[in-house]
Amino acid sequence: MTKSWHEVFKGLGDAAPEPAVAPEALDKKSGWLKRLRKGLAKSRQAMGQQLSAIMFDKLDAEVWEQLEETLIYADCGVASTVAVVEQMEQAANQGKIRDKDQFYAFLQQSLVGMFAAGDYQIDVSHQPSVIMVVGVNGTGKTTTIGKIAFHLKREGKSVLLAAADTFRAAAIDQLVEWGKRTDCPVIRQEHGSDPGAVVFDAIAAARSRGGDVVIADTAGRLHTQVPLMEELKKIHRVIAKQIPGAPHETLLTVDATTGQNGLTQARLFGEAVDVSGIVLTKLDGTAKGGIAVAISHELGLPIKLLGVGEQMEDLRPFDPAGFAEALVEA
Repeated sequence: MTKSWHEVFKGLGDAAPEPAVAPEALDKKSGWLKRLRKGLAKSRQAMGQQLSAIMFDKLDAEVWEQLEETLIYADCGVASTVAVVEQMEQAANQGKIRDKDQFYAFLQQSLVGMFAAGDYQIDVSHQPSVIMVVGVNGTGKTTTIGKIAFHLKREGKSVLLAAADTFRAAAIDQLVEWGKRTDCPVIRQEHGSDPGAVVFDAIAAARSRGGDVVIADTAGRLHTQVPLMEELKKIHRVIAKQIPGAPHETLLTVDATTGQNGLTQARLFGEAVDVSGIVLTKLDGTAKGGIAVAISHELGLPIKLLGVGEQMEDLRPFDPAGFAEALVEA
């Protein structure tokens, strides 16, 4: 069973949980699992084509080489791929893999084991809680903020949005639109103003209004632009000065279609600020969904949310087992 939004938020208190999920919604052909399978269709088909050439009754060096090529092609990353293939080969040598079904079952299990252990929840247990969202332009950062705000509102939390991406007027306008859609106030200043001042005002507003959560948008800075990364660190310091220990979450949005470049982004953003988790977006647009494995395994970061479409319900809590099952299918 996939996690509900109520489960993914840490510190909901007495907020009402989501309505019970109908049994049919848990079926592979309906509900969220259907969305996940549909979103990973390109990746699953690409892996299926690669694995179809494997002779499952003859697990020799050629098979493991083919599996290695398949995982590398899917952007699972070198370190993750080596670890998975070693586990699979060891299981085969121990007689635990004798047919196609066992092969796929162990492959799914091995992929699940690659995801970093950690806190998969989003911390909203403080008053107010501050969530900082970072990522380069085009990764779905502002849309992700809007969807998180929508789900928090549904769970009974009051949310303020901080338009701290002041480098682009369009970014402010986009966040204001999401504020209207989710009925969340947006704290903003003029285009080109100090983003740290926007976040400062947002936290002050949350305190004065008794707001529960502040979600701060930030400039879609290219990770290669050092001055902009320094500005990101400054915003982080402003938040921490206002509320010791904040931001309570720093979520990095990564566009799955960027493949290994997404891994580079995650690494460099992590050097600038203390990233607490990944939001992997646009999985429905790539055949290289294995990047989720690479990012989590190589950087030791949990993937907290997964995006496979445009609808509100297409951003969901990440479930390693469900992801592996939707990615690799016998």
